[in-house]
Amino acid sequence: MLALALLWGTNMAVVKLAAGQLPPIFQAGVRSVVAASCLWVWMVFKGVRVFPNRVVVVHGLVLGLFFGTEFGFLYPGMVLTNVARSYLLLYAAPFFVAVGAHFWLPNDRLTRLKVAGLVLAFGGLVVLFGQGLDRITPRSLLGDLFSLTAGALWGATTVYLKRFLAERAQALQTLFYQLFFSGPLLLAASFLLEDPLSASLTGFGAFSLFYQSVIVAFISYLAWFNLIHHHPASLVQAFTFFTPVAGVFISGFWILHENVEIRLLLSLALISIGLVLVNRPTHKATVA
Repeated sequence: MLALALLWGTNMAVVKLAAGQLPPIFQAGVRSVVAASCLWVWMVFKGVRVFPNRVVVVHGLVLGLFFGTEFGFLYPGMVLTNVARSYLLLYAAPFFVAVGAHFWLPNDRLTRLKVAGLVLAFGGLVVLFGQGLDRITPRSLLGDLFSLTAGALWGATTVYLKRFLAERAQALQTLFYQLFFSGPLLLAASFLLEDPLSASLTGFGAFSLFYQSVIVAFISYLAWFNLIHHHPASLVQAFTFFTPVAGVFISGFWILHENVEIRLLLSLALISIGLVLVNRPTHKATVA
């Protein structure tokens, strides 16, 4: 999970930096198409059936629509608002997963410890990104709304996958459906809302698409889907709180050689304690 956090922590920065060359929704569409192609080759090599039956494909189509709509909101949202607020609102997703899992997934109920752990971990993000949150404009508010919507859709996708496909399909298949069905949706949205034909592809733009498509959407998402298939959804989703911290660590300390601020260490401490509470086994009554 920490390795995934390191990869995802840099992804949002890469997308925003490349937005000057490539429209954000177009980036998301190309990412889905390229990653789906890589995954299809891998599935053929592994001998995994792409479309095993109609029920799985229908649920896969729903996943793809959720996934495509999520990134259709997220990528423009990152451009409209600042990265700090986008991080905070996107990573409200564990709360949506926890509530959804409580009502939709057996053996994944909310407990007082889990709620306390989620709140504490989210508090770690507020500590990390709290500066500058008061600078609000109509443009940034729209970006905030887009980012929060993306977080809700991410949570809905996780719960839906766990509810309807975790026992019916392999992780390879569920990831393929999200990418395969979301690609055309995102590219169509890009041509309706953006002007991708005027985009100019430079070396950094090509690197950005490679990183987003192969490293993140193909390799890291496959690892993520394996975790979702085999572990409680709310538990796995809670670990994504580490992702924004990893992004700050990589971009600030490792790449820019900045000093590690006390708020980063405090944020790590709060998130770590929160995740201990989320993962602590308990037999007490669940939250009604």
